[in-house]
Amino acid sequence: MTPSGNDGAPETMAISDKLVLQRQHLLKWRAFDRLELGLMIICGVLCFGFSLSVTADIVTRTIGHPWLWLQEVTSTLFIYAIFIGASAATRRNDHLYLTAISEAMHGTPRLIVEVIIRLIVLGVAACLIWFGYLNYLRGFGSFRLPSGTPIASLYAVIPLSGVLIALFTIEQLVNGIRHGFDHPEPPDEDLVIPPVEGARIQTRAGT
Repeated sequence: MTPSGNDGAPETMAISDKLVLQRQHLLKWRAFDRLELGLMIICGVLCFGFSLSVTADIVTRTIGHPWLWLQEVTSTLFIYAIFIGASAATRRNDHLYLTAISEAMHGTPRLIVEVIIRLIVLGVAACLIWFGYLNYLRGFGSFRLPSGTPIASLYAVIPLSGVLIALFTIEQLVNGIRHGFDHPEPPDEDLVIPPVEGARIQTRAGT
């Protein structure tokens, strides 16, 4: 039975509440929450497809009837998962972000460090866009076997990832400068360990 709140409505958590990270929400625009949700779903599909294709490749080779095209599928899913995952992780501050350095500071020093870190990430994103696009164009001269697909199909995700990383970095820069990077975060409810009833009774008894 689904638990209900005080108003009688079922207390169900939407998929967006589970996949869109709410940490450091002052650095984010709500308009990009749907984009983050979509990236997280795509990452899940890519990881599942990668695991499935690797398993199928092993099984078909073991029984002596290998499907050679599975190697192309596996490499495509793997590369796309890496760069799409990097984009999603940038928005969630889980990647390309030195939290140990910045969170140890406060005030103006933290603001300076946070801005410098994100400018570096922005430079990395620019390299991904420029050199990824060049590799994408050159990829039309090489083909993958056995399908004969241009290798540019692999490189297409690199400049796309760079655009997303740059977009999320600019988002954090603008909101961080406006609202500040140094603000308290609410405790993560998922990490709160409920007290053990027996331990509570022992504490009250003084034993």
